[in-house]
Amino acid sequence: MSWISGGGLAVVLFVALLLGGMWIPFALGAAGLILLAITDGWRGLNALGLITWGSVNSFTLTAIPMFLLMAELLLRSGVSHRVYAGLSTLVRRLPGGLLQTNVIGCAVFAAISGSSVATAAGIGTVALPQLLSRGYDRRLSAGTLAAGGTLGILIPPSIAMILYGTFTETSIARLFIAGLLPGLVLTGMFSIYVAGRALMNPAVAPKEEGPADPFLTTMANLAPFAVLIAVVLGGIYLGFVTPTEAGAVGSLMALIIGRVWGRLGWADFMGAVSASVRVSAALLLIVLAAYIFAYALENAGIASELAKWMIGLELSRTEFLIAIFILYAVLGCFIDSIGMMVLTVPLLFPVLPAYDIDVIWFGVVVVILIELGQITPPLGINLFVIQGIWTGKLGEVVRGSLPFYAIMVLFVGLLALFPGLALLLPSRMGAG
Repeated sequence: MSWISGGGLAVVLFVALLLGGMWIPFALGAAGLILLAITDGWRGLNALGLITWGSVNSFTLTAIPMFLLMAELLLRSGVSHRVYAGLSTLVRRLPGGLLQTNVIGCAVFAAISGSSVATAAGIGTVALPQLLSRGYDRRLSAGTLAAGGTLGILIPPSIAMILYGTFTETSIARLFIAGLLPGLVLTGMFSIYVAGRALMNPAVAPKEEGPADPFLTTMANLAPFAVLIAVVLGGIYLGFVTPTEAGAVGSLMALIIGRVWGRLGWADFMGAVSASVRVSAALLLIVLAAYIFAYALENAGIASELAKWMIGLELSRTEFLIAIFILYAVLGCFIDSIGMMVLTVPLLFPVLPAYDIDVIWFGVVVVILIELGQITPPLGINLFVIQGIWTGKLGEVVRGSLPFYAIMVLFVGLLALFPGLALLLPSRMGAG
């Protein structure tokens, strides 16, 4: 069996099973097992024990349940409502009013959630009723939340970056810090667009009337989040803690914040732990299936041969990056973010040295391209998250998200022209 036919069979089988409704880990694992059996016969399955142990016996992966628990505790304690209220007071006079709160609120919540879905749902649940009751434009309201939610997997901590670092054996701490400046710049671009829309058409964002909350109330609402973000990200950046240790510290702080500043009770705590365990188990099952798939591709010589084939095409660096963008744009229409990552990263990673592409920079680019998939119809998950928490149509969410999609495409180009956006902070951070 040639590497082209073997690789094609594995990828086609995976996509077919996925589109047929099979869960990602089972579709990925089944495709890998079938390729192993075809390549080496039943003896090829003897490697499963070693793969299973090697894939999940990783200290790096323990960061996932820690950051998930931190986000769940803050969500279930109602602290996100107080943060949104505090941000609303600070930005109410900016063009766009509460729409700016959506963008900035998503950026702030992204810095502790690590999840695009959690960010969109957490801020959307709080914001949408207020926006609609005050007469804000429905499409733009939905678009700011769906697109703002994508910041959850770019601004650290990021579950997607943990998975990327695991697959490529790259420093998670440096990946986290590499995503910080691009995340802030992208947030600024979203905010500028919202301000421009509001200035050109004030009807999309009615002026906020009535007295603002007192300054001390605003600070009391925002201070716990600010301290949590400073401790988690500052500890990683300065090299005081590993990402896993930062997640543990953040979870403890979230527990205290949720109890003191929120309404976290025993039932909420157990619910947060239960949800974290379920999501962690699902993600680790995907990691296991991804390692089986990647091993099958490598065992069949597909990954190395694909790298040689792509190098043989003699694409320029720019042409290669354009091809990658098209690949993710197409996959984003049919496959969710985790599926895209586990399918593509093991194949693309061996090719990077030939184009002198920094693995940290590429990790940031991949995460942004995956973010695009989160708001790409018909399967962009953030579109469905927002649709699920309001009474409008999915088409309104899609149309509201399209301008932000274009902004993210523009930002990928800026990142290609100015790679220092992603590499400046990692080059200056402490050991990690």
